[in-house]
Amino acid sequence: MHRKRLVVLASGTGTNLQALLDARDLGGDVVGVLSDRPAALALDRARDRGIPATAVELGADRARWEAELCARVADHAPDLVILAGFMRVLSVGFVHRWPVINVHPSLLPAFPGAHAVEDALAWGVKVAGVTVHFVDELVDNGPVIAQEAVDVLDDDTPATLHARMRRVEHRLLPSVVRAFCADRVDRDGRHVRIRP
Repeated sequence: MHRKRLVVLASGTGTNLQALLDARDLGGDVVGVLSDRPAALALDRARDRGIPATAVELGADRARWEAELCARVADHAPDLVILAGFMRVLSVGFVHRWPVINVHPSLLPAFPGAHAVEDALAWGVKVAGVTVHFVDELVDNGPVIAQEAVDVLDDDTPATLHARMRRVEHRLLPSVVRAFCADRVDRDGRHVRIRP
């Protein structure tokens, strides 16, 4: 079995990227990191490890941006594209070209979108969580691969809840990627199973 080639897309600090870089026995290699923001710390994390890192800024022409993003991803010939805090919606063409997964701070299908943690607190839920899912043409809609619950405390703020969720993200995302790299992820429509 060949080692899988992984491309990570990130818009921010890159803590989930760092979790992947620090993971042992992942079974794959991060071969490229792309961001829509030139100042994203994720790019620095990649460069510090000698991984090619490129910013592809969104301009006025979204189609041109996505074509360039696709070309840059394709340059790395990925087996898997990982959205790790990437804050852009990708087209149908992109998400059907490669397997794409995302890590999201809610127990999907509850609280999709960019404000999941704030939405969970506004609804007064007692349990929130983290989801890793395949990406499809709709936002935070693809088949769920793995989830883990996080208790919501009475005095939680978005910052405190998200901090606890990040610790789960940093464990759950590498676990899913490890399973993917070992060819242990089976998908049948919306149903996904990770074999032991």
